[in-house]
Amino acid sequence: MSFLKVENLTAFYGSSQALFGVDLSVDEGEVVALMGRNGMGKSTTVKAICRLIRSKGVLTLGGDNLHGLPSFKVARIGVGLVPEGRRCFADLTVRENLLAAAKSGPWTLSRVGELFPRLGERSEQRARSLSGGEQQMLAIGRALMTNPRLLILDEATEGLAPLMRQEIWDAIRHLKQETGVAILLIDKSVRELSAISDRAVILERGKTVWTGAIEDLTADVTAKYVGV
Repeated sequence: MSFLKVENLTAFYGSSQALFGVDLSVDEGEVVALMGRNGMGKSTTVKAICRLIRSKGVLTLGGDNLHGLPSFKVARIGVGLVPEGRRCFADLTVRENLLAAAKSGPWTLSRVGELFPRLGERSEQRARSLSGGEQQMLAIGRALMTNPRLLILDEATEGLAPLMRQEIWDAIRHLKQETGVAILLIDKSVRELSAISDRAVILERGKTVWTGAIEDLTADVTAKYVGV
């Protein structure tokens, strides 16, 4: 059975329907790319999984039904979110940002510092003083401090300089190779997603239109559903 299971997921902003039947799954230790053009429902799907918006359909994590749970309980049972836009606590230091999310487990301050040495060097700096790339590292580190079983990264490299983007991709690759965490990954770089993901799910107008092994993702499919 899939660790994260989403079937026929529909979601709403007030009375307006945004998702019309999303199907996806993520197994333990697997990286799944959630793809599609802007506005097709990727971030809305993430919000539904994290119980930030109203939704219907099958939505389970490790067999536990997520429907009806408040978002903080979804986080407690193992969903770590790196949100679009980073959303670090600007007036807190790097150390305080990480400790604010800390939950008992293998991910500690020292281990996050090993993954992102820049954060260890800047542990007493306020988050607002960090570069965009460093804030993104902090957002990932903060999610890891919750010791998640499922890590969701929503546009984790968007707007970053090439060097910073590469550091983030290297960290994600390390997480895949060295941990058993399941990863749901949203990004616009088809090349990078193809290099690191096991499977892909593509959304079009709030509905799953393609799913399969990453090696089966052809140029025709990406041109039709992902390309500009």
